[in-house]
Amino acid sequence: MIGFHASHEQISPARLLTDVQLAEAAGFDAAMCSDHIEPWSARQGHSGFAWSWLGAALASTGLRFGVVTAPGQRYHPAIIAHASATLAVMFPGRFWLAPGSGENTNEHITGDVWPSKDVRQQRLEESVEVIRRLHDGEEVTHRGLVTVEHARIWEVPEPKPELIAPAISVETARRAAAWADGLITVNQPPTQLEKVLAAYRDNGGRGKAALQVHLSWAPSEEAAVEIGLDQWRTNVFPPHVAADLATARHFDAVSEHVGEDQLRQSVNVSADTSRHVEWLQEYLELGFDELYLHFVGQEQEPFINAFAEKVLPQLR
Repeated sequence: MIGFHASHEQISPARLLTDVQLAEAAGFDAAMCSDHIEPWSARQGHSGFAWSWLGAALASTGLRFGVVTAPGQRYHPAIIAHASATLAVMFPGRFWLAPGSGENTNEHITGDVWPSKDVRQQRLEESVEVIRRLHDGEEVTHRGLVTVEHARIWEVPEPKPELIAPAISVETARRAAAWADGLITVNQPPTQLEKVLAAYRDNGGRGKAALQVHLSWAPSEEAAVEIGLDQWRTNVFPPHVAADLATARHFDAVSEHVGEDQLRQSVNVSADTSRHVEWLQEYLELGFDELYLHFVGQEQEPFINAFAEKVLPQLR
């Protein structure tokens, strides 16, 4: 299954809706997005509200959609349960969510203290429990790192939306095996991806494993590198750094001197579509069931057309 990643941080929601419709027409099987209020860079310059957009995207395509989101600070978990249940009721079997521990760049807007990773992880796990109970139709009271008082959602989804764990590290994947319906991660060196997959599977992790693949393609190698550096050089840092930076201004400052070599460690850069086929085939052979392709440029149509012609058929 080959999906399309809709990048709200880089593209206006109106344009992105057209892009995802183009992706469906071109043969992509599904789509996903991330729920941000802040882009990674001022050069990206967008950040539409994912939940509003998802209703329009699901209604205007036949694709299955997912969203990476963060209950616990910017969103109360009951709100995430409510929003996700409503989409799942309207579009049965076509919507999943990936609740994560969050990033300061989005969550700092509440003015609350940005917790350490261990506290965020515990808060996430409490939030997941609340969401699942609400999706089961329970009235929920919970007092811990999140507080819920006599909450109930009246539109109970059936089937329930899958809760997919977003995990980059081995430790996060291991812990997620206890609660998740599947795993999603991002492209890293194959040895690291093998470890993440093993940590999830060896600890009882169920469901499908998905991979979001950051890539840069253009008709020339020079242009592919230029696109990657302009749009995605802010995203080459390890999770413990990226999770704690507060604004696009901070990301732009720390990435000012990122060069091509560092970019290529996080983004698959090539003007050769056959090289992209090789990379994607390697990911499938590692054991991933679903690949979501994220072209890191802002003009999606040339990428969609090129990959529909020269990449998707090779993977099938």
